[in-house]
Amino acid sequence: MVVMAKPQAENLFFGTGFFSLAEDAGFPVPNPKGIPMKTQIELAREGITTEQMQTVADDENMDAAMIRDCVAKGQIVIPNNPFRKGQKVVGIGRGLSTKVNASIGTSSDICDIDMEVRKALAAEQEGADTLMELSAGGDLDAVRRAVLAATTRPVGNVPLYQAFKETTRKYQNPARLDPEYLFDLIEQQLADGLSFMAIHCGINQYTIRRLRKQGFRYGGLASKGGTFMVAWMDMNKKENPLYEQFDRVCGLMKKYDAVLSLGNGIRAGAIHDSHDRAQMAEMIINCELAEIGREMGCQTMVEGPGHVPMDEIAGNIMLEKRMSGHAPYYVLGPIPSDVGAGYDHVTAAIGAANSARHGADLICYITPAEHLALPTEDDVREGVRVTRLAVHIGDLSKYPERRDRDKQAAMARRDMRWDDLQELLLFPEVARSIRDSRRPEVSETCTMCGDFCAMKKGMEVFNQDISGDKISS
Repeated sequence: MVVMAKPQAENLFFGTGFFSLAEDAGFPVPNPKGIPMKTQIELAREGITTEQMQTVADDENMDAAMIRDCVAKGQIVIPNNPFRKGQKVVGIGRGLSTKVNASIGTSSDICDIDMEVRKALAAEQEGADTLMELSAGGDLDAVRRAVLAATTRPVGNVPLYQAFKETTRKYQNPARLDPEYLFDLIEQQLADGLSFMAIHCGINQYTIRRLRKQGFRYGGLASKGGTFMVAWMDMNKKENPLYEQFDRVCGLMKKYDAVLSLGNGIRAGAIHDSHDRAQMAEMIINCELAEIGREMGCQTMVEGPGHVPMDEIAGNIMLEKRMSGHAPYYVLGPIPSDVGAGYDHVTAAIGAANSARHGADLICYITPAEHLALPTEDDVREGVRVTRLAVHIGDLSKYPERRDRDKQAAMARRDMRWDDLQELLLFPEVARSIRDSRRPEVSETCTMCGDFCAMKKGMEVFNQDISGDKISS
């Protein structure tokens, strides 16, 4: 049985997933029967294969029942807010190809909505699977809605950005953030059509004490939202409301069947801080919350660290998978060195390939501007390209049975079938442009070797010996 998971009524702001939480808050309930919308994970547990699950199965060339079973277990998530029409269906998790996220957004120094829309479109054109709209300057509602209108990709964000920015604008003091305003803002942003959110639920007083007891850090704190929440807790001497009222967070996410990405607010910003006690405390809490959230019927994934030395990547992913029951792992980078600024898209690609190899499910790209400046449209394109290449390399190791495209490309190169080769490449337009700019005298070869071509000479010697599946189709 295949059904479409969708709301019973068309109401952009409130939807139909009405829980006692919403009714107690006095929100209007347009669904006259009061029937809550079921989430992908709830439907999967009832044995229902939704249209979204079937699409994921078709895209990944997998059995739909297997996709449904993994969704039911919380091992695959599908960020697909049903109140936003026309967005691409993307599956993230166990057994699926590793996906790439592209983050865009304004800052207090550079705020150009048109540029952010161009960056969103560039990321989509280059093959990003999801987008995060992380603006922290200008009219944040306008930027978010413009990006949502421009792209077909599932869009996520970090609600703490706007919460602290608007509080600072109003009171000149982010410590005056009202938790009720924060929850209202999460609702508003979900109503705009966001399909996933990085929410910093795993920060609590216990994790802050770990930072103090270990003498802080070499690289400080890297998460903007996480750092401002830590400061809010410190100044107000209160617990993180997102942790304290986690059931409320899940209720809002369920209402829009959005994926709760448990934010990594205490992630390491330097390899020398990787896996310190504070980071591990938050990771344990996030893995516990992922389990609690999916038991409540909320799609959840866990976010991973930013700066991790290469030898620790496999262990990091093993710990997340083991402690969370194989919840999808959204890895930020990771960056395995702290001296690559200007080329950190390459640094991160090395980390991303290793992360994909060892089981990461969604990788957030890094651009050449990381640690230096707000990315441009060209930075976005380059970041998506190198990250796509990195996760492809990782997937070749994670899923060795899926190497046929590389085999076909190798044979096309061997046979000097340039048109066929270019169509098999991840970036055919780039390859074609480079070759066309430096045409060889002999069309079968390239200007790297010219008449000293190993491929051409090898085919002359062994052409009659090619057999079996080494024969090009």
